[in-house]
This record gives sequence, C-alpha cells and structure tokens, in this order.
Amino acid sequence: MKSTDAITNLFNHHLWANLRLLESCQQLTREQLQANLTGTYGSIQETLEHIIRAEKSYFSRISTGQPYRHPSGSKSMTIPELIESARQTGLGLIEWAPKVQAGDVVEIDWDGTLRDVPKIVLLTQAINHATEHRAQIMVIMTQLGVEPPSLDSWTYFDELDQ
Repeated sequence: MKSTDAITNLFNHHLWANLRLLESCQQLTREQLQANLTGTYGSIQETLEHIIRAEKSYFSRISTGQPYRHPSGSKSMTIPELIESARQTGLGLIEWAPKVQAGDVVEIDWDGTLRDVPKIVLLTQAINHATEHRAQIMVIMTQLGVEPPSLDSWTYFDELDQ
C-alpha cells in the first residue's frame, strides 16, 4: 500500500468509491437508472449527476474561488462522461486537499449573504455529500435486486494491498 498523508488517503478513497459506483451503474439498464425511492435525492441517474456537479462546484471553489456554473438546459451526462468528470475532479481534490490550510477561505453567497467559508468545510462537504448520495443509490440498487458495490474503507484497503 502506497503511504500518503491522511487527507490524501481520504480523497483517494473518495475517488475510488465514486468511480467504483459509477462503473457498477454502467451495467444498469436505462429503466434501472431512472429508478428512485422515497427519501432519496432522485433517480440513480439524477443522483449521480448531482454528486458530480456538486463535486465540480466544490473543487472549483477550492481551486479558483469561483463556483462551477452548470450550463442551463444541457442534456443529462452519460455514465462515461460522469466517470471522466469524477476522475478529473477527484484527482483535483487529491492534489488540492493537502494544500488547504485552516485559515483558507472562499467567499460564498449563502442565501443572499456573502460569507467567508473555510475551504476545509468544502473539503469535508465533498466527502460527506458524495457518501450520503452514494448510499442512497446503493439502496435503490438493492431494491432493484442489483448487488451494489462495496465502497467501505476495508474493501478499499484490501484492494490497495493486492
């Protein structure tokens, strides 16, 4: 197992989990990708896109201070497009996370009020947000009778050791 600092390891796992879930969802039918359950964000497809767009925004804020602006009216992303985007932002977060210092802030419009938000909050949110929505997708997959991938850190650790 490659030795890295703790924050880099967290974001390596984060990228691995996003890619592993997206690759698993690549096997789903169009109908399965449209499935959802009460209490989740939306369909599997909508939730995957939500995870990736949010991550683009977190990364953009951390790296440039500016929000990611998703083009209005654009079509849904394909799973391969989502995989490529997750890889790009995931690698970007891996690069940036160890550089972020406790006092680094970014100005965010928070319900009409400009606030300085510590970048560490955005890093924490990137992991927390994706983890929550990955779990929702995995519940939908289970309800569909599809075995979701194991995304826990034990599986990640075992795969790194191989």
